[in-house]
Amino acid sequence: MHDHNHDHRHHFDTHNRSFALAVVLNTLFVVIEAVYGVLSGSLALVADAGHNLSDVMGLIMAWLASWLASKAATYSRTYGLKKTTILAALFNALFLIAAVGGITWEAIQRLSNPADVAGLTVIVVAGIGVVINGATMLLFIKGQKGDINIRGAFLHMAADTAVSVGVVISGIILMSTGITWIDPVVSLVIAAVIFVGTWQLLKDSVKLAVDAVPKGIDPATVQERLENLPGIQSVHHLHIWPLSTTEAALTVHLVKPDPADDDQVLETASAMLRQEFDIDHTTIQWERNGSGCPSGTHC
Repeated sequence: MHDHNHDHRHHFDTHNRSFALAVVLNTLFVVIEAVYGVLSGSLALVADAGHNLSDVMGLIMAWLASWLASKAATYSRTYGLKKTTILAALFNALFLIAAVGGITWEAIQRLSNPADVAGLTVIVVAGIGVVINGATMLLFIKGQKGDINIRGAFLHMAADTAVSVGVVISGIILMSTGITWIDPVVSLVIAAVIFVGTWQLLKDSVKLAVDAVPKGIDPATVQERLENLPGIQSVHHLHIWPLSTTEAALTVHLVKPDPADDDQVLETASAMLRQEFDIDHTTIQWERNGSGCPSGTHC
């Protein structure tokens, strides 16, 4: 007995324009930041340009995964390509972790051999970054709570905005004091900000990739709610896993000795799981005896 009702196409259409605008704006800024970073000798600008480039790649990957997830299921792919959203979030997090390592290594090298940096150029370019990253962040502010792909985009843009503010501050300090080591120090701060913002995304995406119960769903509470349904004697073989970054599935055996009102109880269970736990894909198997969970197995 199955229930599944979810329109992922609407979810994709909702964020399609946001992804497109974010990719265009950030690609433009990467070019500006990289060119002026090299011309001014600012590692902070070059490092942030590299980070923003990884963000553009991540945005494109998340956008592509969102599109693939909207495609209809087939006989050979019965759940469609929804899992690509989880893979995109995971790869996105791994790319950012790698970027942190590269930025940190280069900053440490620059600390021992500081270079002259054009402070005014740093301030102007980073100021542009504050505007672009801030505007991009706002594009994803509404959808970031229910989708780690969107949350990843939001967190990246929020971190980038903060980082750009930090680079502006380093430029001001450079112009005021002439302290050249402030640039690699800011680069290390950038690396730390990226790492902190990425770590939770990495943990969440790994959990989803290994089919752990999605965040926000408590299996014990789900079992208790199912056990309280009319006529249900016991619950076992309960499994909950993610189909994508926004959808979850559930299978369960319900021991219900009396077959009366099966359809009504099934409808009640499906509605409860959808409304209270946001589980849209459910498969429920009835059992008529009270044998419960076989010894030595997970229920």
